[in-house]
Amino acid sequence: MKKHILLPLFFLISFVSFCQVKTIKYSQKNNIPYYSEAVRGGDDYIKERCVLDVYYPTNIQDYPTIVWFHGGGLTSYHKEIPETLKEQGVAVIGVNYRLYPKVKAPKYIDDAAAAVAWVFKNIEDFGGDASKIIIAGHSAGGYLASMVGLDKSYLQKHDIDANDIAGLVPFSGHCITHFTVRKERGIEGEQPIIDNLAPLYHVRPDAPPLLLITGDRELELLGRYEENAYMYRMMKVAGHKDTRLLELDGYDHGMVYPALPLLLKEVERICGQ
Repeated sequence: MKKHILLPLFFLISFVSFCQVKTIKYSQKNNIPYYSEAVRGGDDYIKERCVLDVYYPTNIQDYPTIVWFHGGGLTSYHKEIPETLKEQGVAVIGVNYRLYPKVKAPKYIDDAAAAVAWVFKNIEDFGGDASKIIIAGHSAGGYLASMVGLDKSYLQKHDIDANDIAGLVPFSGHCITHFTVRKERGIEGEQPIIDNLAPLYHVRPDAPPLLLITGDRELELLGRYEENAYMYRMMKVAGHKDTRLLELDGYDHGMVYPALPLLLKEVERICGQ
C-alpha cells in the first residue's frame, strides 16, 4: 500500500521541481557604438571599429557581465562572443577597438576604457548588475583588460572608478609594455620595457581581484608566463590580497578555450553566480 502512495508522490515532487526550473532565454544586439555622436563625428574609422555586441539573458535580472576583448597583437581581428560563455546565465560583451597602424598608443586603450565605461552606464538597462562586471580578454585583449583595470586614469576620464570592476581575468596578456607599442617606437620585440603603458607599472594593493591565466611556460610566446609570474609576485609585494596565477600545462599561446571555463568559475567565485 505504501509503495502505491509513495510512487505518485515522487512523480508529483519531480514535476513541481521541474516546473520551478526557469529556462533562461538570451538575445544579442550587435554593433552598438560606445562613443557618443560628438566623439564619433565624421571619423569613419571610429564609426567602423568602436562598436560592441551585447549577448544577454532576457528573463532574469542582476546577472554578471563579462566584457571580452579579442586578441590579435593590437593589429588585427574582430570582436567575438566565445561560444563557451553563451547560455551560462551571464551577459557577454564583445568589443572592437581601433588597431595599429591606423592608430597608435594609447588610442586602443582609450577605446577599451570607453567600452567598459559604456557597460557600466548601460548594462542595467539590459537587466544586468553594474557591480558584477568582469573584464577579460586574450593576448592583446588581456593586455587591454589589465591596463583599463590597473591604470585608473583611463576610466577616470569617463567618471568611472576602476576599483568598481568586479574582477580582471587576462588570458596570456602582456604585463610589460606591449610589443606593438614597442614596435611603434622602433624597439625590437625581444627588448622588454616597463613604462606607464605596461600593466606592471600600475601594480597597486587596492585593485580589483586579478586572475592571471597563461599557457605552458615552455610553449608560450616570449616570456609571457614569466611576465605574468612577475606581475603576480609584484601585486603580492604591493599588498594586493586577491591575485592568482594559473599556468595551463600543455597549452601554447592559443589557450583560450581551455581557459574559458576557468573564467566562468571566477565569475561564480566573485559574483556568487
